[in-house]
Amino acid sequence: MALIQEEWVPKTLAGKLVKEGKITSLGRLFELNLPIREVEIVDALLPGLKHEILSVNLVQRQTDAGEVSQFQVTAVVGNEDGYVGVGMGKSKQIRLAIEKAIRRAKLNIAPVRRGCGSWECLCGEEHSVPFTVRGKAGSVEILLLPAPKGVGLVASDSAKVVLRLAGIRDVWTRSRGETRTIHNVAKATVEALKQTYKLRVE
Repeated sequence: MALIQEEWVPKTLAGKLVKEGKITSLGRLFELNLPIREVEIVDALLPGLKHEILSVNLVQRQTDAGEVSQFQVTAVVGNEDGYVGVGMGKSKQIRLAIEKAIRRAKLNIAPVRRGCGSWECLCGEEHSVPFTVRGKAGSVEILLLPAPKGVGLVASDSAKVVLRLAGIRDVWTRSRGETRTIHNVAKATVEALKQTYKLRVE
């Protein structure tokens, strides 16, 4: 028996504009500075979005009833063409934790400006970051440096996933802090990539 999908009824201005067809791209939403508070907005404007699970941990917390175990999942979403987001989800059921993490990653999606900021390359193609950017999350700080074509992603495994889903093909990275914390590494990488959009090249 086929599942009947409920029709999306937008609750926010951004959602209503997307549903009415007045906004047809995610870039336009960011230009208008409209916050994304509904997952359906991202689903409608970026139908080819990919996701990857970075980490699954079993965490325990103490309550009055005793210890409660939950799955903690970190997920990354991106279209490999200038949009990326990271999110975390917790639940007693792993499937629900994954769903929550993907939903939050979609709500945290951000635009990434790509370019060729390496003096060794200067090809003009959008394969690296346009200039050096820095991002921080918790104790983790990451620096993304423009790299010439062919270098690839010189980064940790979790940062590589974020960069690949953002559409970055060549970059050098430097990081410091507690880099074993996968969620913070992913978040710091996204924060660095956000700077490419905030800082405009005159």
